[in-house]
Amino acid sequence: MRTIETLAPQAGQIDTEGLRAFDADGLAGYVTDPAHPWWRRRACVVALAGRVPEHRVAGLIARVQDPRDVDEVRIALLDLLPDRAELLPWLGHEDRRQESSYGVSAAILKARGLLGDRSAAGELATLAAEPWPRLRAIGEAGLDALVARHGTDAVLADVGDARPEGRAFHVRMRHRAGQDVTDALADPDRAVAYLAQSLLTDPDRLRGYLGEAPTAEAKLWAAYALHRLTGDTAETRAIHDSLGRPRVEVDGLDDELRGVILQEYGHDCEEQSDPRWRVEAICAEPPVEPDEDEQLRRATAALTAAGLTPQPPVSCGEDHRQGGGTYHVIRSGKSKDGSEIFVSALGRFAGSYAPEPAARAALESAGFRWIDRATGAIRVTGLCVYYFGSREPLDIATLLFYWQD
Repeated sequence: MRTIETLAPQAGQIDTEGLRAFDADGLAGYVTDPAHPWWRRRACVVALAGRVPEHRVAGLIARVQDPRDVDEVRIALLDLLPDRAELLPWLGHEDRRQESSYGVSAAILKARGLLGDRSAAGELATLAAEPWPRLRAIGEAGLDALVARHGTDAVLADVGDARPEGRAFHVRMRHRAGQDVTDALADPDRAVAYLAQSLLTDPDRLRGYLGEAPTAEAKLWAAYALHRLTGDTAETRAIHDSLGRPRVEVDGLDDELRGVILQEYGHDCEEQSDPRWRVEAICAEPPVEPDEDEQLRRATAALTAAGLTPQPPVSCGEDHRQGGGTYHVIRSGKSKDGSEIFVSALGRFAGSYAPEPAARAALESAGFRWIDRATGAIRVTGLCVYYFGSREPLDIATLLFYWQD
């Protein structure tokens, strides 16, 4: 006879179909006992979809309401019980704001939306504007449920348009209703303007808007959206020329550095980035891509000739034992511990946190450009790049020698 344990012997080895065919009362009883492994209990919750025994509901709700239970189980239970009105007083209580887990807090907001609690609309709009896709989807699901129950106009009024998050919701609802949202390209918040451009589908409307856009940024968003639709770089360059080739000026960022940073990050930067970077990245001629293997051979040879006994280069991901990025590490030096030399994959750039003078001289003589502390500290304003949960402008050193786990 098959049991829950044999259907889910280990985490990651779940017979989903087998659990779905398993006795619902047995699954629900298993979930309500926190002594069982959380991952097996969560699988049972998922398998209960659409067939929760009524006499087990109170016990399942008790698991949701117990802050000592595992977050993953509580979140799954909130998804399982979206129509239980008896949950609403607990969900809307002020104490729920003290939930330590952001995942549980987001699930609570979604549940409030599914149960029709209009007082959650503002917070759901904030969640729907999150840069994390998973959280954004949760916020949108809660808002969509409110709209389905109360109507679009009521929820739009609840959310308002004073905050960027509210205006983003307005743009999404207008687009859903078949309305033109081109005017939102002029929104002062770049995330809202980015959302608007992502929804536009009419190249001719965008071409017409270029002559009537009220701000320079709105024109750039129109050019960016137009290129997304047509892929016509020549047209985008012509528009860029007509606008005076606007770009974000950064003191200390010369053309060589600008070119490689623009090529690597300008095409896929974060939503809040200045659209001048995006359009410049489309229009700029890409720099010559370096031969990475040749660069590393040349760097190793130069350090060897200087008597610094370099070790074989390793990628930044290998050096950190996870992740990846845009540089290699060469450990080298006459001192006992040596020093770490960073060689960028983006171009002829090298650097170190604590280099031996001979290393810098050797690499510069081999044609590398040394990124010193002053140059590396220059922040590339307006170009927002994801970096360990942050989506802000980074400095030159981080962009040239980028690692992400």
